[in-house]
Amino acid sequence: MAVFGLVFFIVLVALSFDFVNGFHDAANSIATVIATRVLTPTQAVALAAAFNFIAAFFFGTSVAATIGLGFVNTKIVTPYVILAGLTGAILWNLLTWYLRLPVSSSHALIGGYAGAALAKAGIGGLVEGKWPSTLAFIVLAPLIGMALGYTLMVIVYWIFHNFSPRRLDSWFRHLQIISASLLSCAHGTNDAQKSMGIITAVLFAAGFEKSFRVPSWVILACAAAMGFGTLSGGWRVVHTMGTRLTRLKPRSGFCAETGAAISILFATWLGLPVSTTHVVAGAIAGVGSIQRVRAVRWNVATDIVTAWILTIPAAALVAAIAFFTIHLFQPQA
Repeated sequence: MAVFGLVFFIVLVALSFDFVNGFHDAANSIATVIATRVLTPTQAVALAAAFNFIAAFFFGTSVAATIGLGFVNTKIVTPYVILAGLTGAILWNLLTWYLRLPVSSSHALIGGYAGAALAKAGIGGLVEGKWPSTLAFIVLAPLIGMALGYTLMVIVYWIFHNFSPRRLDSWFRHLQIISASLLSCAHGTNDAQKSMGIITAVLFAAGFEKSFRVPSWVILACAAAMGFGTLSGGWRVVHTMGTRLTRLKPRSGFCAETGAAISILFATWLGLPVSTTHVVAGAIAGVGSIQRVRAVRWNVATDIVTAWILTIPAAALVAAIAFFTIHLFQPQA
């Protein structure tokens, strides 16, 4: 009964992370469509929440399996390790949200989980697994987003070169609703799977699941938590992503969103927990730099990149402290 109560509590904490992920990362899928004034903030948040929820049921659960099995040695995992990892991820997310920095919830979760495992068993708490590809995508993800955003802008200007800017933007005001929906789908299907992986890991560690298989109720619960989180807003980060990095028009917003969505869906197909934040920021920088490199506020981009680099070790440190604190009261942790 005590184990059931602990697992139930950790599931609630994981869903809380999904909720925080929703309002923290809401900026990624709606900042551009708000910045271009195609949708009001309320309309954009409602659209993102709906597609975050719907998309969680598509593209399988390969990302969830990566989170649960690809970073930490499952032989040393206990519910307390997972609780400490979630604590590190949530606290880092809340701090960076307060500072208006769009960091990766994905990497906060990975860092927190790894930090708790290191605190529990040292270096033996980790496995090589998906670390190389995931760390590589910290660099590659924004570059892919930037390249796709830039390329799509070139294609748009080539196809519509006879259109006036006003006529072009009138077309893309409608198309950007589609691209924002696609980006919200990509965000929902990749990000919701991360908490699915953590919840399944705690069910597996506690013996409630005999193999690592994501139950249907976990998919539903994570999708709902992320949808509700997105509905709650995330306005502090929207300002950084939508207006401070570069100025956007409907045509550039469409290209940034489409490029980012393609990148995220590709990573999901590979089973990689990619950072929506990294990809979107890269795509926005890509469409901004097509006018001139100085159109991108690189000092803002530098602040964002610094936060990206710090995310995994910072979340790991907070999680390790959380684990040692738990261990003081629960030596069997």
